[in-house]
Amino acid sequence: MVLFHSRAVAITITVLTAASHVFQSSAPWPPGLQDVPAESPALDPTAALKTFRLPPGYRIELVASEPLIQDPILIDWDADGRLWAIEMPGYMPDIRATTEFAPTGRIVVLEDVNDDGTMDRRTVFLDGLVLPRALKVLSHGVMVGAPPHLWLVRDTDGDLRADAQEIISSTYGNRAAGPEHNPNGLLWGLDNWIHTSDHDQIFRLRNGTIVAERTLSRGQWGLSMDDAGRIYRNTNQAALFVDLVPARYYVRQSAPPRTRGLFESLQNVSVNTVWPIRPTRGVNRGYQNGILRPDGRLAAFTAACAPTVYRGDRLPADLYGNVFVAEPAGNLVSRIVVTDRAGALHAHRPYPDAEFLTSTDERFRPVYLSSAPDGTLYVVDFYRGIIQHRTFITEYLRDHIVAHQLEQPTGLGRIYRIVHTSTRRDARPALSGAPSAPLVDRLSHPNGWWRDTAQRLLVERGDTSVVPLLRDRAVHARNARARLHALWTLDGLDGLDAADVERALADPARDVRLSALRLAERWINQPDHPLQDAVLARLDEADWSVRRQLAATLGTLPAGKRSAAIAALLAEYGDDPVTVDAALSGLTPGERAGLAELSRPVGRRGPGTLARTTRPAAAGPPPACPTCPGARGGPGGGRAFPNAASGVRAAPSAPPRDPLPRPLEGRDAAAAGAAIYRASCAACHQPDGSGRDGLGPSLVDSAIVAGPETAMVRLVLQGKKSDTGVMPGLGAILTDDQIASALTYIRHIWGGLNSTVSPDLVQEIRALTGGRARPSTEEGLRP
Repeated sequence: MVLFHSRAVAITITVLTAASHVFQSSAPWPPGLQDVPAESPALDPTAALKTFRLPPGYRIELVASEPLIQDPILIDWDADGRLWAIEMPGYMPDIRATTEFAPTGRIVVLEDVNDDGTMDRRTVFLDGLVLPRALKVLSHGVMVGAPPHLWLVRDTDGDLRADAQEIISSTYGNRAAGPEHNPNGLLWGLDNWIHTSDHDQIFRLRNGTIVAERTLSRGQWGLSMDDAGRIYRNTNQAALFVDLVPARYYVRQSAPPRTRGLFESLQNVSVNTVWPIRPTRGVNRGYQNGILRPDGRLAAFTAACAPTVYRGDRLPADLYGNVFVAEPAGNLVSRIVVTDRAGALHAHRPYPDAEFLTSTDERFRPVYLSSAPDGTLYVVDFYRGIIQHRTFITEYLRDHIVAHQLEQPTGLGRIYRIVHTSTRRDARPALSGAPSAPLVDRLSHPNGWWRDTAQRLLVERGDTSVVPLLRDRAVHARNARARLHALWTLDGLDGLDAADVERALADPARDVRLSALRLAERWINQPDHPLQDAVLARLDEADWSVRRQLAATLGTLPAGKRSAAIAALLAEYGDDPVTVDAALSGLTPGERAGLAELSRPVGRRGPGTLARTTRPAAAGPPPACPTCPGARGGPGGGRAFPNAASGVRAAPSAPPRDPLPRPLEGRDAAAAGAAIYRASCAACHQPDGSGRDGLGPSLVDSAIVAGPETAMVRLVLQGKKSDTGVMPGLGAILTDDQIASALTYIRHIWGGLNSTVSPDLVQEIRALTGGRARPSTEEGLRP
């Protein structure tokens, strides 16, 4: 979303001290762009409810509003159904963000005391935080992320107020990177790992302590999972990605050459098209052709966030498993249907030119969604005029903010619930004090929140008395989801044995078989363990998802069996890039080279397949840019309901490549610069430096990157104007040391240079150009 990430970076520099003026662009402004009302006034909650449009049969209910909740950005639930929220009043309190780093962030707990569906009690659990952005409520405490720290905070006396805390990590993001590009997430997954978004670590509770493991950073704001445990994320301009293979396999390589199957694209032009019901000219790049339709409505996602798989049981059954995506810049929430057919996951929109939830209120800013304990879908509304961070506000957007008086008020916020005429809310949970045996029964609950919470509580308690009961459910539960949760709960309690896994490998449900392969890995790395034969028997697996997991799992076999098993799998399925990359992630460089020698006319794929799959290669192109000019929807705006229809199949595309940096011995600045690049530059120029149309040019083989240091320093300090837009200067948010480190890294990786950019040079150029308010041109950067 724009609050935390944006397509804004390769656009224009903000001049906060100058008078309002029109941005000069080579592209003509869309017709009628300035024919807008003078104000977009803040509405009270009652009036705001009248602005919403939903499909027939659905309605939106107010759960909480100011002053009970203020500036909310995300929510979580404890085991007894209390709603926990992060409030971020420090985010853009005015257009200059004058108090951005004031310790005003809070964690609050809301309670529905009389159980009427509306919150009526507020307790401040923790305050004094600077831009907090991550929250996970556990029995062991509450995980709170506010870069650069991740804490475990406890309430030891039961008054819902924090009185003890410890630091889990001091590398949880970088405050200087700003709130748009920092870690978040903290999703307790089916595999008992706590997954993250936009961060290179995941976490797990072991023996009462939260430990970290390396992962590959993907996504921007929010993440979710489906019943099979697959993780979904997105980026600001791309609605949906899925991990078909967990990231943990790709980190077996220090620099994986390819990572297909991880962060796999599920969008096409249809999926990425949005249909607001009001002109949305207050988007950051609204001056550029193609961003807005001729009638002033946003054409495609620009601030997609908070992908949420609905797994509740109190809305119509056709919503189950759908992914909902928030678009705060377009004042809407989209519904995406994910189906499994033809050997892959596919995504389509159920409404060809409409959205699930829309509003005519410009200040409606859905920034987070939650599949809730009561079986419905919750929407967190930041309710702000400004949602774009100061670093990236264009002059065009600044003028819109001023003209529409969007700067104030702040301190508002709403939480809504989506219900249907058929909805009967579930009973409020009371699981924290429930005995362990009844929690096992909850593993078969039709609402995914109850299943997930019961599993988490059992794992956190470490109560092994329920192991026999769990083992029975893993075999005899009629519902495959219950068998799946029972297996992973056994694993979390360290009560799983090889016989449990062997039975699960033959389960009729493919998701159980897939998880069984992952669970088998603790045994099959042992020489001649009998479970190896059960795993190798799955080489004939017909299901595409199980086969791809098998490709990853085979990498844990002992060296003597690993290469042969992977060769056999690739001989049959070497034309599937996900299977190939998952399999190669488990091989050493020597084994990969040896695998190519096995190429021969074998299996149904024909000769040469293995050689092709093991050949060193760059990854495929970054995901298609369905939101770039030329990839738009129709000329009109979206409509309200009814008239739903089926959507269009999504064609998966390759994810961004990971950079393969060459060593720069003794250059600490380059190592620090890599982190700064990821936080401040990669959103537009991409992690691999390949750039993206409409956002940022490629850095690979760039004459400016390989040119004089002074030109690069000026570019980063002041920005750069071109025919397609303007890159904002970063001198106001990055220090001299940070700019020097980032440029050392960029010039080394993509310019082939081994020299270090000096902070003194940055300081000198900053002093010489400190009064310059306009970005440089291409010609101006030349020596």
